Amino acid sequence: MRFYKTMLLKAYFDKGYSVTSYIKYLIAYYGLVNRDSNLMLIAAIYGVACFFIGWLWYKYKIVDAEIEVGNRVNPFVKEMRRMSGAIHTEN
Repeated sequence: MRFYKTMLLKAYFDKGYSVTSYIKYLIAYYGLVNRDSNLMLIAAIYGVACFFIGWLWYKYKIVDAEIEVGNRVNPFVKEMRRMSGAIHTEN
């Protein structure tokens, strides 16, 4: 667990970035159209916002719900839950 805290911080940023990934295209379009020198400031704010959104995603356990949604359609997880009796199927 040597790099746990570093990887946790990376996970926060990565989750926030993936949730808000379409916003980067708006920022790029804004930069191309306006040729604004404040684009670096906007990009920095976006980076901090990605981190904060990712932190909230983990703090409120939204990431657990996201994983569970993936597990509901995963055939391996369905089979393991059926075998363990965690899900009662009527087949």
